[in-house]
Amino acid sequence: MSDIQQTLRKLIDDNSVVLFMKGTSTFPQCGFSGFVVQVLQNLGVDFQDINVLEDPDMRQGIKDFSNWPTIPQLYVKGEFIGGADIVKEMMQSGELQDLLAEK
Repeated sequence: MSDIQQTLRKLIDDNSVVLFMKGTSTFPQCGFSGFVVQVLQNLGVDFQDINVLEDPDMRQGIKDFSNWPTIPQLYVKGEFIGGADIVKEMMQSGELQDLLAEK
């Protein structure tokens, strides 16, 4: 496992909810990232935001790690949930709230 993959695994394992995003939770630099931040904040979820724009290796590494081509990427208790479209669908169905309450 490469250094970046080990770093990613540690971030995901050490934080209950992690959002790999463009920008930060206080200054999202992409509409999709901003949307997921808003959802999590509206649900009162504490989460760790990771700005992939600060590190090209991190940006590519998370895509390789999850085998998912886009950012943002949400992880809950070590499990890859998905990007903005999946978060939106899960929120609308109530599945996201159930998952976060369960975890």
